[in-house]
Amino acid sequence: MTTPHTFTFRPLDPLSDGRLVHSWVTHPKAAFWMMQDARLEDVERAYREIAADEHHDAFLGERDGVPAFLMERYDPAHRELVGLYEARPGDVGMHFLTPATDRPEHGFTRAVITAVMAYLFADPAVRRVVVEPDVANTAVHALNEAVGFVPEREVRKPEKRALLSFCTREQFLAATGVSA
Repeated sequence: MTTPHTFTFRPLDPLSDGRLVHSWVTHPKAAFWMMQDARLEDVERAYREIAADEHHDAFLGERDGVPAFLMERYDPAHRELVGLYEARPGDVGMHFLTPATDRPEHGFTRAVITAVMAYLFADPAVRRVVVEPDVANTAVHALNEAVGFVPEREVRKPEKRALLSFCTREQFLAATGVSA
């Protein structure tokens, strides 16, 4: 299994990374990313907006210097979940996407979510990670549970029915043995 320590994170550059990210988010495997019909310009625009947003960031996760996954971090008090739950100080929202591949690697996606969580919890201000995956995305629900997320309830977002779930630093450590 890939270890979280093999990954590094860097800010996504909407223009130089746009073509790669476009290929990832428009692939049928990325249906829950909801960008299936996006043109390259749409993806670049979306990530330029994120880059300009003080409450939302996008990163490429790299393995050995090669882009391997996409991660977004956001402030749920200002983005995605506004009015759907009571945000607490130290809450951070997260999305991640591992791209489709012709040669799947056993344990890769679990290693990615573990690395993403360790990266987020490396910030001492982060007390809890919040996610809101589509209720139908059972694969990500299992991954979330494996790193310590506990589902709270379904919420209705404009684009989907989502499973609001939370993971504290302590829950992450208990589930993975990884300290951030």
